[in-house]
Amino acid sequence: MKRVMQIEQGEMKDQIPVFKSGDTVKVHVKIKEGDKERVQVFQGTVIGRRGSGTGATFTVRKTTYGIGVERVFPLHSPNVSKIQRVRQGKVRQSKLYYLRDLTGKSARIEEKLEEKPAEKKAKAEKKPKRGKKAKKAEKAEKAVKPEIKEEIKATAKTEEKAETKAATPEEKSEE
Repeated sequence: MKRVMQIEQGEMKDQIPVFKSGDTVKVHVKIKEGDKERVQVFQGTVIGRRGSGTGATFTVRKTTYGIGVERVFPLHSPNVSKIQRVRQGKVRQSKLYYLRDLTGKSARIEEKLEEKPAEKKAKAEKKPKRGKKAKKAEKAEKAVKPEIKEEIKATAKTEEKAETKAATPEEKSEE
């Protein structure tokens, strides 16, 4: 069994891009026509992946002139020269066979937008982990209208100024 796995390791590709169901990919396939060889691009939505090792395959579906076309590609085939992920889809299932019954706008998949590393850090810094009471207080604070927040801040500032002005002359006279 180990011998078979060693042979499979030699046949597997090293660099395969990360993609999953719902992603739109461009698959560059080598095609032989007589003694000539060319590369043809097949672009579509990945509706499923299956298998592991050298037997792993993925299914790509596209609609051309109103007709749905599906192709199953072996992941580690020498005939698949390159796989490019064009966009990342936001789906909740691993097999998207329901797309076969849909046409037009209903067959579209929402795009999943990736956050930049700087945005991820900013979010992590903004929201540290807290208990239930702190979360409730935060919700209550958010529920207060912005105009009221500004009024509260303004009154607090004027009260502080009045206290400091009143306190300073009295303290000087007492000393």
